[in-house]
Amino acid sequence: MPIYNKSLKELLPLSLSSTPAVSIRKENKMWIATCMLMHYLESFTDSLVVTEGDEKPIGVIGGKEIIENIFENPSSDFFDKITVEQVTDKNLIIISEEIKLGELLDKWKQTRRAFSIIPNNLGGYSAISGRKLLEIGANCITDVTISELPKKEIITFSRYDTIKDIMGVMLQKNTRKLILKNTNNFISDRLIIQTIAQKFDFFRNVKFLDQSVADSFSLEEAKKISEDMNLAEISKIMYGMVHPYIIFQDQAITPWDICIALQSDKIEWAG
Repeated sequence: MPIYNKSLKELLPLSLSSTPAVSIRKENKMWIATCMLMHYLESFTDSLVVTEGDEKPIGVIGGKEIIENIFENPSSDFFDKITVEQVTDKNLIIISEEIKLGELLDKWKQTRRAFSIIPNNLGGYSAISGRKLLEIGANCITDVTISELPKKEIITFSRYDTIKDIMGVMLQKNTRKLILKNTNNFISDRLIIQTIAQKFDFFRNVKFLDQSVADSFSLEEAKKISEDMNLAEISKIMYGMVHPYIIFQDQAITPWDICIALQSDKIEWAG
């Protein structure tokens, strides 16, 4: 049976609820959300759950919402005066443990966000993100290799592009990472958010968007591999990375690519 016909309960019997959802209240200011995302993006979960009242989840917020809004309003007012509720994406997907993997991935493709929450035994919610699905990829049975994954354009940038240029391309191409030309170094939404918070004090008294990448960032390094590994092997490697991103020949592979690949008829379950 193809893996996408299995339920999450079958695929993740021990760890389905092991990642707590990180929440933020709707009345909090955006600088608080930004500080939280700086720590959690990619490494732990991919979004914050927005709550109201008695911790009722009402939406979600991630790097995309930060980038979109500071591209339009690059001032400290966005961080100091705007509340989380004002930029929340209301399309929060709440699932059950019985949902089939294929159904979950179809929902993610509609929202373009690899994130859902699931009720847990503690009365709260646990997060299901692209990183969580790497666990499934690592335990699948398949001959599918990296070179068989759908080819997608590697979006690049120059070291002397401005921050505004970079964010514009991210929004236009709907991507969270750009590769520095002729290298395996990259910039991400998480790195931009971290720099805004730590180095530029939330835009207080600084023109951030006009600065070049070279003047503002220490870039991160994608893992370069030379072997055409199968999906299970590459999932294991990515699961062990703090910020998973891999380059193979002319391909860039993210957890999202692994998630989409799990819809293949050629991938079965080892369990």
